Amino acid sequence: MIMYERMLEKSKQPAIEEMEAYCGDCGALFMLFNEWLSTTYHTRQELSYPYGNHYGWCIAHRIKKKLICNVFPERNAFTVMVRLSNNQFDTIFSKVQPYTKELIINKYSCGDGGWIHERVLTQEHYEDAKIVLSAKFTKVS
Repeated sequence: MIMYERMLEKSKQPAIEEMEAYCGDCGALFMLFNEWLSTTYHTRQELSYPYGNHYGWCIAHRIKKKLICNVFPERNAFTVMVRLSNNQFDTIFSKVQPYTKELIINKYSCGDGGWIHERVLTQEHYEDAKIVLSAKFTKVS
């Protein structure tokens, strides 16, 4: 059984390079994803330990004070945690792979929308995570 352990040692803030190394084979995608968000949407990155001992360290992407998403490094993977409205999920549903569709169907509901935790293990997951985040910046009527 593969375990995607997170960086849970709260007393030791990791450097970005340590997060990249922790992601193993997905380290390059982890760095590319964070760079893509910052470059494309002008997000500000901050290291954060936001939700307690089960979530661990992440890179929080913000525009001003608004949280866009959290990117959690994991052993040989990373997970993007994002909240979208139901309309935003609807705009991307036909554009994503079955893996991401399943996440959307089973999202953690919250108001008009919900949270998904997209684990990135492959280039296809990486591309889907970019599609999901792009919905955050698309105006929905």
